[in-house]
Parts: sequence; C-alpha cells; structure tokens
Amino acid sequence: MTAPRIEIELGKIQHNTRHIVTQLRPHGIDVTGVTKAVCGHPAVARAILDGGATGLAEARIANVARLLGGGMTCPIAMIRSPMMSQAEQVSGQCVTSYNTEMDIILCLAAAARRSGKVHGVVLMVEMGDCREGIMPADLMAFARDVLATTGVSLKGIGANFACLRGSVPNAVTMARFSALATEIEGATGCTLETVSGGNSANLPWAITSRKESRVNDLRLGEAILLGVDPVSGIHIDGLHTDAFTLIAEVIESKLKTDPGPCPVADPARHGLRLVQDNDRLPRSILAIGQQDTDVSGLEMPEGAAFVGATSDHLVVRALDSGMRVGCEVKFHMNYGALMRAMSAPDVAKVVRHDWPFTSTPSPNHRNQCLETA
Repeated sequence: MTAPRIEIELGKIQHNTRHIVTQLRPHGIDVTGVTKAVCGHPAVARAILDGGATGLAEARIANVARLLGGGMTCPIAMIRSPMMSQAEQVSGQCVTSYNTEMDIILCLAAAARRSGKVHGVVLMVEMGDCREGIMPADLMAFARDVLATTGVSLKGIGANFACLRGSVPNAVTMARFSALATEIEGATGCTLETVSGGNSANLPWAITSRKESRVNDLRLGEAILLGVDPVSGIHIDGLHTDAFTLIAEVIESKLKTDPGPCPVADPARHGLRLVQDNDRLPRSILAIGQQDTDVSGLEMPEGAAFVGATSDHLVVRALDSGMRVGCEVKFHMNYGALMRAMSAPDVAKVVRHDWPFTSTPSPNHRNQCLETA
C-alpha cells in the first residue's frame, strides 16, 4: 500500500459523535460536525452525520463543494466569515453563514435575491477570544440591520472560545452570552433558531452545566475526530483517540556519528543542529516532512525520539533496530498535524468502513513499526 497515507476508521468517528450527542441531548444541545480539519472529506462527514450530528460546518468553500459533490444533503454552514469575493458561492452552497461584517452580509443578501433565495445569517459575538466577533454593545444595532435587509434572515448568534487567545468558557461567560440572545428576541420580536455556544472547548461546560442556558448548538470538530479536549489535550472519557493514523515508510536506517565541524553558509544557522548528539544510536529517515504534516504534532513511536525534520525528511533516533528500510511506522497526530496531512496532496487517504464500531475506547494506543509485504 502507498505511503505516506492516513488510515481513517469511520466507525470510531461515528462512535465519538454518537457518544457526544448522547451526552448533550439532555441539555437540549445539538451537534454541528465541523469537517474543516479533514478538508470536507465526504466519508468522514457521513460518519459524523450517522453518529447523530444535525448538520455540518466548513471554513472553505472548496470543502463545501466537496461535501456537496459527495452527496451531502444536510444543512451546511460556513463558519469562517465569508470573503466578499465568494459571497455568490457561499449564498448558493451554504444554508447559513457566520458573519461579523455588514458589508459582507449585504453582498450575501444581493446574491440570495438574484437566485430567489433567503440566506441564513448567524452573528458571531466577541466573548473574549479576540478572534472574530461583534462587540456585545454593538450586537443589537447589528441585529436590527440584518432584520431590515431583504435576502437574508437572522438565524441566530454564535461565539468562539479557546482558539486565538485561549480563553476558556465558564458559567459566567456563557450566562452573559445566553442573555444576549434573550435581549435580541425581546427587543426585536424575532426568534433565534440557533444559539451556537462554541466549539470542542465548550464540552466540559456543556456537559456539566445545570443552569438555564439558551445554547442549543455546539460546533464540534476536534473532540469528534481526535477524542481530546483542545484546551488541555487530555483524552475525553469514552471517545476514541486513534480514528486517524499517519503511516510513513523508512527510507534510510544507519548508525550516524558527527563528521566534525563543517562550514555553514548562513551564519544564522550555526546554532541549528538537526543531529543533536553523537551517541551512535541508529537513526532512521522516513519519507515524510514539513510539507506533509506538522511534525511537531506527531506522537513518536515507542522506542524512538524525534531528531529533526526538513521539507520531505523526518529523522528519528531509534533506541532499537526495529526501523529497517522499507518498514512502515505509525504515528498519531494532534489537530494541527491532522489538518496539514489531510490537505497534503501526496498523503493518501485510506478509509476503513468499519461501523458499527463496538470496542471500548482506550487512550493508551501504541504506535507501531510494520513490516512491508
């Protein structure tokens, strides 16, 4: 089989979605599956929907097109503020988009009118993450402007947490956010269908909250795909952390020693040492590099340590001689490594249709070195 490749176990993704949906349902919260980390891969999207998600969300119009081309008929939302230059495509292909700029909403409205449609708008509110969002003090006037614009309808409000600034949602913040939804409805007479309380970082709050909340939707990607809390990186109980496995092939395995001082053309690189020591342990090179994934987000196999990486080489120090030329090595990835690997054209994506998946999730996966046939 070709390498490098990502092996995707759809049953584990379906299980993770179902487990989260079941936990959130008693709190009146639906799950919107975010597929941007997998570039809108239709098979992954289908597993998320089969797990109980009510819709999908994307950040790039090319991924939306891929979902539609793969047969998705569920509502798809554009969760990154649309580009003005793509207003026609967003209005035509997405049921809803998340917005912060009135000029862009006017473009979406014009595009919707031309096609005889009404485009749904969710207004993102700045709640402390300092990424996208309308300031709470400006939200009411903004909502009134949207309600007065033909071609769009105000579907709801949303917030984002723990992405840029790392702000973690708490009960006080979420109560303030819920109050904004109630204030808009009271002042305008409209009904907000969607009060989207955030992303995977909100799961601890959502599952443990017992107070009244207007939040009825979470946009979840990392928790479903990787089974971890994005804030702490800790395994979420009951979820699989190994639905995605990156596999690379060893192309060199030798004992390496320091050949001694050598001239470096760039003085700024004198302090850069890709080969970090002189211990004569076996060093292996794998045919994968920075162009294929974020190597800092790879979990090294047992018995190996990261040495360095260039655009298309990954160098590891092997504590035993298991990494022979031609063998394949498995890596588990964090969210950043997964995103880059899924978008890399030279990394094959191999889907395993293994649902329904019934094995008990375990955080203690073990990377392996595999012999090739």
